[in-house]
Amino acid sequence: MKIDQFEMERMQSTWENVVEMDMSESGVRPVTLREMAEMGLDLDAILNMPLGYSQSNGTIPLRESLAEIYPGATADRIEVTNGTSEANYLLALTLLREGDEVAFEVPNYMQYGGLPKSCGALVRRFRLRIDRDWEPDWDEFDGAVNEKTRLVYISNPNNPSGSVLSEDAMWRIVRRCEAAGAYLLADEVYLGAEIHCERTRSFWGMSDRVIVTSGLSKAYGILGVRIGWIVGPKDVVGECWGQHDYLTIGPNKISDAVARVAVKAENREKLYARTRAILQHNLPIVREWAAGFGGLLTFREPRAGALCLMRYHSDTPSYELCERIRVNQSVLIVPGVHLGLEGFIRLWLGGKPEFLSEGLRRIGGELRKEQVRG
Repeated sequence: MKIDQFEMERMQSTWENVVEMDMSESGVRPVTLREMAEMGLDLDAILNMPLGYSQSNGTIPLRESLAEIYPGATADRIEVTNGTSEANYLLALTLLREGDEVAFEVPNYMQYGGLPKSCGALVRRFRLRIDRDWEPDWDEFDGAVNEKTRLVYISNPNNPSGSVLSEDAMWRIVRRCEAAGAYLLADEVYLGAEIHCERTRSFWGMSDRVIVTSGLSKAYGILGVRIGWIVGPKDVVGECWGQHDYLTIGPNKISDAVARVAVKAENREKLYARTRAILQHNLPIVREWAAGFGGLLTFREPRAGALCLMRYHSDTPSYELCERIRVNQSVLIVPGVHLGLEGFIRLWLGGKPEFLSEGLRRIGGELRKEQVRG
């Protein structure tokens, strides 16, 4: 199976542990095991746990707890995976065949910009329009979803814009998928990371063609345990389990134990509140910083998520600009070209305030050179 290089992930994995400041991150600063212990994680039990295999599709208690988050779901509609990215990967392997088509929203996390091609599927993109408050370009959407479309992929809240679809837009997407006989894959890993707005509505329950993926890495702030999940029709989830058997087999026991504590209703709300507090504190820092460039930078403030997608007004390609920032300032950020949107950069919003301020100061040193050139 030949697969295109995942440019953003390769750039991050190459440099994130080499630079002095990694601001290419996409979640909030991680929760510690001590903080998890305060929520009920039994650390002594973890220390005494034999490090054998766990249940390959997730333990029954974890899947039952996850099912409570999604009304009408049951444990056999849920597959626990090694992160949300593996959940998305398993669905591609399960659903896509030679000659299928995938409608892919951009800007986005570009996993589905390349993955479907390795399964023999054609990717058709449709844009979210910044001039329409990040609502889809409906002409492009209608053109991208047709009788050959097997899967429509969106992230909501969106990665990287932090936008949230209106309910009217959600229903329009769902109805188009139903009419085309396509599955809607809604990546909802940022649901719960809202900054000022109310909780994002899940696509779950809007149609039997909806499949939701999510995980602990973003809104929960629990990155390193690599726990994600699929919620969908029983037959699709069952086939994903079959694919899982050929891939990583299953999540590890310690991660499953951490996840069982994290997804309990009271702990989930504590973790969401922690994320909201971090983002509410940091957003004004970024807002004030961006305003100091005399119009070089513009951005629509994110409604959810630990990312700021900023447009810069110069002719320098985004990859070239980000490479200059990495080399000259030892700061790693994500170029818009790696997100399907040239002329933008993606900055991290979820770090400690002093780290954020210093990273922005360094990035600003290179951006001011763009002002001079202009």
